[in-house]
Amino acid sequence: MPESIYGIHKDVLPKVLDRLISSIKAFSDGHKEKTGEAAYEHLIYRIKSEDSMREKCRRKGLPETAHSALVDIHDAIGIRIVCCFLNDIYENIDFIRSIPGVEVVKGKDYIRNAKPNGYRSYHMIITVEAPFEDPEGNNPGKFYVEIQLRTIAMDSWASLEHQMKYKKNIRNPEMITRELKRCADELASCDLSMQTIRNLIRQEH
Repeated sequence: MPESIYGIHKDVLPKVLDRLISSIKAFSDGHKEKTGEAAYEHLIYRIKSEDSMREKCRRKGLPETAHSALVDIHDAIGIRIVCCFLNDIYENIDFIRSIPGVEVVKGKDYIRNAKPNGYRSYHMIITVEAPFEDPEGNNPGKFYVEIQLRTIAMDSWASLEHQMKYKKNIRNPEMITRELKRCADELASCDLSMQTIRNLIRQEH
């Protein structure tokens, strides 16, 4: 069996992920105690599989090493936070920024600036400081994490769009692409309306 592409860090990645997930869950629990509502609907998280990471290294023309997988590529650890409402997304972002040892490397707001095909989501690349050696020999080390935040509507749309992208021999792909874009815009409008209604309900005494 070939050596793990993550090398000696293979067993560290789940620990880094667990620490971050524990913080996010604790934030949501505290949010629920204060407001009666959790900070998100659900969390999805994973360590990128060995095969997927090796394939990504090859695609990027990088050697299949732990340094490539954990320093040059930033999504070995991936988290998706799916929220009920738009404001929840930005509250989660503010919390993540405030976690000790977390540094935001990059943030892309595809909610306020949707992609041409209608894709909406907020993407963050962060580094997390953890008491383990990283591939550059630092201890405590810094480990990259990719985080996507979206509403339930955006998540459903992205799932459909993903199927469209990877399914072969689809009939009428141009028509489906147009319909997907129309749906994305309608869902975005609904997300805004739902947030407005929620704000109005919260204002009532």
